[in-house]
Amino acid sequence: MSDFHTIDIRTATIDDLAAIFHLGEKVFTSQAVPNLYRTWDEYEVTTLFNGDSELLLVAETQGKVVGFAIGTTIEKARSAWNYGHLLWLGIDPEYARMGVGSRLFDRFREDVASKGVRMLLVDTQADNKAALEFFHDKGFENPTAHVYMTLNLQKDT
Repeated sequence: MSDFHTIDIRTATIDDLAAIFHLGEKVFTSQAVPNLYRTWDEYEVTTLFNGDSELLLVAETQGKVVGFAIGTTIEKARSAWNYGHLLWLGIDPEYARMGVGSRLFDRFREDVASKGVRMLLVDTQADNKAALEFFHDKGFENPTAHVYMTLNLQKDT
């Protein structure tokens, strides 16, 4: 494992997509996040890369991607406000609690602010206490409860 200071945060390149995808497969499993409403797949990663590639960031140490942040901007018609949406923040479990997520988020925030974003959105599971605490510590307020229901068609009844 590497220490906090040797982890670089940078904009992802096309060469990083496989590493991002495989790390996401490791982090966003149906067992760990059973009611995930977005699908983690290669199309999600490539579509977001093709849309707002400058808002796809990686944390790297010694040539290994150990975290990523993926987001987008949203422009609403007839609104002076631009929104940023952090869609995915994934950290290799071996690098958890080392400040990687914080550094990725801080860079993401700077990047969307430079694009004129005035409001940043995130979402997470209501019972994900670590994520709720993380985002609260980053200044997020006004959590709003949403209900997402799932039906696993592969599960035996």
